[in-house]
Amino acid sequence: MQVDHDTLPAYFLPLFPVFFVAVWTFVCLMIGSVSGWMALAKRFTRQSEPYGDTRTAGPWFYSVYMRFWGHYSSLVRITAAEDALYLSVLLLFRIGHPPLRIPWSEIRFSRTKYFWRRYVVLTLGLQEQVPLRISERMARNLGILERFPQASYPIE
Repeated sequence: MQVDHDTLPAYFLPLFPVFFVAVWTFVCLMIGSVSGWMALAKRFTRQSEPYGDTRTAGPWFYSVYMRFWGHYSSLVRITAAEDALYLSVLLLFRIGHPPLRIPWSEIRFSRTKYFWRRYVVLTLGLQEQVPLRISERMARNLGILERFPQASYPIE
């Protein structure tokens, strides 16, 4: 009896989508946990829409770094409103990343350099202290530099 090694088992096609969704869910949950997004979601899940003067940046053409330099490239939309900073991830990656609303009173501002690039660091949550690193350009477009004018770069 000869076995044909070029054909897939009959159960492969129906189980592949289930396997893919399980792996996708696991990876999104792990990234959300390690980056600190899920820790922030415990207290800061968005309950309302931004109001007042708002500025939005992203997700396209911007990179956002969180805890352990977790990299969200072209995935995060940030809206700076009068009352809070709003963060959301593209719908396809939303598992483990619910939309957030973080009041300005829960955000600390600093600046840092990494190699030759300058970043604005927003430490989110007074308890959680999750760093959110964004480019100066993104911070300028959001009006964050005007909100925290006192911070300068660390001495080299």
